[in-house]
Amino acid sequence: MADYYEVLGVERSASAEEIKKAYRRMSRKYHPDIAGPEFEDKFKEVNTAYEVLSDPDKKRMYDSGVDPNDPNGGAGFSGFPGGGFGGMGDIFDMFTGGAFSGGSGRGPVPRTQPGRDSLASATVDLRTVVFGGTTQIKVSTFGLCPDCQGSGAQSGSQPVTCPDCHGQGYMQKVVRTMLGQMMTTAPCERCEGHGTIIEKPCPGCMGHGRVRVTRTVGVNVPAGIKDDTRLRLAGQGEVGEGGGAAGDLYVDVHVRPDREFARDGDDLHCWVRVPMSWAVLGHDLDIETFDGKRSVSVPAGCQPEETVTLEGLGVGRLRQQGERGDLIAHILVEIPTKLSDEERGLIERFAASHDADARHSSQATKPAASRAGARKGFFSKLKDALS
Repeated sequence: MADYYEVLGVERSASAEEIKKAYRRMSRKYHPDIAGPEFEDKFKEVNTAYEVLSDPDKKRMYDSGVDPNDPNGGAGFSGFPGGGFGGMGDIFDMFTGGAFSGGSGRGPVPRTQPGRDSLASATVDLRTVVFGGTTQIKVSTFGLCPDCQGSGAQSGSQPVTCPDCHGQGYMQKVVRTMLGQMMTTAPCERCEGHGTIIEKPCPGCMGHGRVRVTRTVGVNVPAGIKDDTRLRLAGQGEVGEGGGAAGDLYVDVHVRPDREFARDGDDLHCWVRVPMSWAVLGHDLDIETFDGKRSVSVPAGCQPEETVTLEGLGVGRLRQQGERGDLIAHILVEIPTKLSDEERGLIERFAASHDADARHSSQATKPAASRAGARKGFFSKLKDALS
């Protein structure tokens, strides 16, 4: 008997929420659309494990040593464990398939089954995150068969009642057990438990009611979405067997790095490189933003890594329509590395006037500058030095 807890990577004491989280993690890891078609069997194993462990009744049966997905009622134990069963009825059900306790009234398995969820990914640019928008992705999954519209039968034909089980979907037979001869039930082999047979299967889907298709899906990306966010698109997943209702499509959204701006929460950051003279004397310049060109005023006496904030030009705030963060421009001051003789002379005159008594110092923290007084003295001396 397969160890479903090991398949999902959880302890036997795991809560329902922990099992659900583990399933999401494992299904994402092994989904054929993401990991590759070679992981399809592993993905099915993960789904089977979750199907059992997420159903209280099936989980209780599994914890008792019986795999509810084993058509033969196989048990992973020898003898009768002391606390594993609620009573003798459970033991008889295990060996008789429920016939002893009235379980034989189960009925045929519907051909129409709900579809599974699908997983895909989308990569968007930072502009889409700032304003919100729609991106198109291609999804390869099961869709409704266009020839039979999900019935599985050729046009003009219908499934007929199974002559072996007479529409019941199961067969009864006598088996020899350790408790003697007993009546057991099992799915009808001829109709596979459906109670009906498709004598003329649809050639397009071979009787399954669905076919593999590749389609384009529009994904609405809300403003302010974070990187690696998973969105749910209801009813956009796989169409089920027999044309059953489609599952959901989950889309993992990744944000492509931008060359001009970096995101920090709802704020955008950029670094503007300016010459030393602009930082000393002040300067107005235009920068490109997601809202078009905007003016940035570099203040006179601007220090390296000083910032200028443009309010309301950042990322749209999630679930707060119309509100946005700020755009913060970091000023990078370029120090010239090559000077002409005339330029060097001017700088030396300035240094003699302004830095004659300068002393270097070092400390563990960045000092808080007294900007107003420093600027006044700096500019008066610069004016004198260059006049």
